[in-house]
Amino acid sequence: MLYMFHCTDKAGAAEIRQTNRAAHLAYLEASAARIFAAGPLLSDDGQGMVGSLLVVECADAAEAQRFADEDPYARAGLFESVVIRPWRRVYPKG
Repeated sequence: MLYMFHCTDKAGAAEIRQTNRAAHLAYLEASAARIFAAGPLLSDDGQGMVGSLLVVECADAAEAQRFADEDPYARAGLFESVVIRPWRRVYPKG
């Protein structure tokens, strides 16, 4: 099942994001076969990163939570909140 992860950075946490970005990207790369989509949420002006949005194949909610918890960004304390929800693709049809 696909799960959506909506992660919001803590205010003023740009340095935490930058410091842990390489480890976060390596973590995603190691799971690339099960990632449907992933990328940063941007500030209103489109210039800064303020969170993350991912859609990842996970067996169940417990596995989705483990995936979120093991993200280097989460381990570094970057996120103010993380919302995880089952997700179904409707469009584009595929």
